[in-house]
Amino acid sequence: MEDLIIRGEKKTYFTPDVNFSASTGICTISGESYQEETFEFFNRLIAWLEEYIVKIRKPIEMNYKLTYFNTSSARAIQEMVIMLKKYKDQGGNVTINWYYVDEEDSTYEEAEDMQAQVGIRFNMIKMEGND
Repeated sequence: MEDLIIRGEKKTYFTPDVNFSASTGICTISGESYQEETFEFFNRLIAWLEEYIVKIRKPIEMNYKLTYFNTSSARAIQEMVIMLKKYKDQGGNVTINWYYVDEEDSTYEEAEDMQAQVGIRFNMIKMEGND
């Protein structure tokens, strides 16, 4: 299984940087996410996670380091979190780290809501400087 690496773009629309490692199970999404084809973008990430869960079946550490994302990105991220919750419920080892700037940040509030809706705990980590 190949790693999934996507270099983010900052033009009219913003796509996040993605680094999903098949060998370590460490998956990171960082930057900003508001693009025209949100689900087309996130479907690649979801397909990679599905393949990892089925073929590799090792621990996953998901790191969300998003400083901004739009509503359609939030829905796609929640779909990923639901998939990770199912994997955890089936005995998979899942860690979700959610990085935020401060507690007043909308991404912090979104993470709190997502945890409650999906029923999985995130490690909430305050970003220092330019993490």
